[in-house]
Amino acid sequence: MDRKDYFVTDAIILEAGHVGVLMGGNSAEREISLETGAHVLSCLKESGINATPIDWDGKLGASENYTQYDRIFIAAHGVGGEDGKIQSVLELLDIPYTGTKVLGCALSMDKIRAKLVWLGLDLLTPSFEVIDYETDSTSLVKKIGLPLIVKPARGGSSFGITKVDEVSQLAEAISHAKKFDSLIIAESYITGEEYTVSILLDQALPVIKIKTPRAFYDFEAKYRSISTEYLCPCGLESEAEETIQGIALKAFSALGGSGWGRIDFMKDEFGKFWLIEMNTVPGLTSHSLFPMSVHHSGIKITQAVFSILLSSMTNE
Repeated sequence: MDRKDYFVTDAIILEAGHVGVLMGGNSAEREISLETGAHVLSCLKESGINATPIDWDGKLGASENYTQYDRIFIAAHGVGGEDGKIQSVLELLDIPYTGTKVLGCALSMDKIRAKLVWLGLDLLTPSFEVIDYETDSTSLVKKIGLPLIVKPARGGSSFGITKVDEVSQLAEAISHAKKFDSLIIAESYITGEEYTVSILLDQALPVIKIKTPRAFYDFEAKYRSISTEYLCPCGLESEAEETIQGIALKAFSALGGSGWGRIDFMKDEFGKFWLIEMNTVPGLTSHSLFPMSVHHSGIKITQAVFSILLSSMTNE
């Protein structure tokens, strides 16, 4: 790709300096993060950026070595990478970084707090209950109904999520979720169609509709299944697509999102869009949704990655 295609100049490359691409971590999403990071690294180098991979171990010890970099491109998913922890460290070290800042990351990673913020703005999100040692299965089902979703309150890539169709399945679903987080929620299951909206520099990209024969868009459907379909154009009428994009931008802004991200939705039988979750460091793997949206917007992924890096320079 010609660097002039997206206004990469020698002056900008010089200003960007030495970029560390932070990937890995010690969350359940480590392997996905390594793939995302490798893609980011390739794109930055293609743009002429001096970029070096950082295989983060998820701990604080090596962070003092980050001062050798002029800025950090965060490509770490899940706990540690998307919950504000590494962002806090970089803030203390006074190192610029890409993406959403500390508070936004913490809010979006915590599905309970994210929902409370959205509900405060009258944005639709499925009803939920926090599950603890006092939770009574029968009472829970009366409040939320069946089917319902049991999930870790903090995490990504659909790790630890189970669709529960009968009360007898609750105990196993909760046990499974606790393998990934100590904080668990039960959420109303929205029957309908799945959509996702990627955001790049405060612009909503083309909407993607997700079709899977599985119970929901779980880890298997995301990364392994060859039967998952991604439709873009998504099939929505233009007014409906503009509506879901507008909701995504409002939800993203409400949680303090910046730079880039992705908002996941369900559309029910009445045409209402329900907010499911926000991702502050979307995947850039061969199966990921963000690069698909970028492609359908007419932007090259190399350009998008460079734009994300550029946002870390404008926020200094």
